[in-house]
Amino acid sequence: MNSGKVLLGVLGGVAIGALAGVLFAPAKGTKTRKRILKKGNDYSKDLKNKFEDLYNTATTKYEDVVEQAKELVGDHQMK
Repeated sequence: MNSGKVLLGVLGGVAIGALAGVLFAPAKGTKTRKRILKKGNDYSKDLKNKFEDLYNTATTKYEDVVEQAKELVGDHQMK
């Protein structure tokens, strides 16, 4: 299984668990809504950072493969 899918599954499970905990906690509606909004913002920031890291890693790997392909083509043309 791909680690990106596992990470998304774990983050989704954590988000659902946190949301359920806040919803079932004995607090006023306004406090509960503020908590949900804050948690949602926190999770969205974390998820955005994870996607940015994944994108940067994929971009770096792609650039490495392109560079290696150029070197192979260059070596092949010299022979």
